[in-house]
Amino acid sequence: MTTLEPVVEDWQKALAIVAHPDDLEFGTAAAIVRWTGQGKEIVYVMATSGEAGIDGLAPADCGALREAEQIESARIVGVDVVEFLGQPDGTIEYGVALRKVLTAVIRRHRPEIVITNNFRETWDGDVILNQADHMAVGRATLDAVRDAANRWIFPDDGEQWNGVRQVWAAGSPSGKHGVDITDTYETGLASLRAHKAYIDGLGGFDPSEFLEGVSRAGGTRFGTTFATSFEVFTP
Repeated sequence: MTTLEPVVEDWQKALAIVAHPDDLEFGTAAAIVRWTGQGKEIVYVMATSGEAGIDGLAPADCGALREAEQIESARIVGVDVVEFLGQPDGTIEYGVALRKVLTAVIRRHRPEIVITNNFRETWDGDVILNQADHMAVGRATLDAVRDAANRWIFPDDGEQWNGVRQVWAAGSPSGKHGVDITDTYETGLASLRAHKAYIDGLGGFDPSEFLEGVSRAGGTRFGTTFATSFEVFTP
């Protein structure tokens, strides 16, 4: 078992780009409340509205509900700005079109740190498969950070921004960095529980059991009670 190195925390503004409402709440939100408590500014961007995420609820009704749950979940951890990009839940395509959309977002918000989710094929580096939207959005986010820094790529989509210092992919099986969330774990759990309709739709899912399991495993590697892990990339 490899130990986790601390992520840098000498930054002021981060942009979190993920595929769905709830993606950040499975561990990352407990880190985000740590950072908002330090006075840092963090903006949430959801590629979709999660409209295909509840089996018993039609997408036309589901999207608005999940947006509302995400806004409340963000409020709990101190995030005031949540954007939804309207990409199709479940069928996001990785490619130039998605990179273009995300490049414009990065140039508009001009963050120092960009946070996304694991975009590897699995969660455990072996057999637990990742979901297609996670892989598409995470990979496109990494590429869009480089695109945003190049004035000749998507020149009509905002002013060049080369100020991103690192990209952090949460929950990656290749994660080698972490942050202590022992003091903010309960708030992170509350933010996950705010996705009530989604959790109810999963049937039998225990948010506390899940979050404690992944956070305690991270803490073991970080030398704390609870921790969130990240794979760190430098553009």
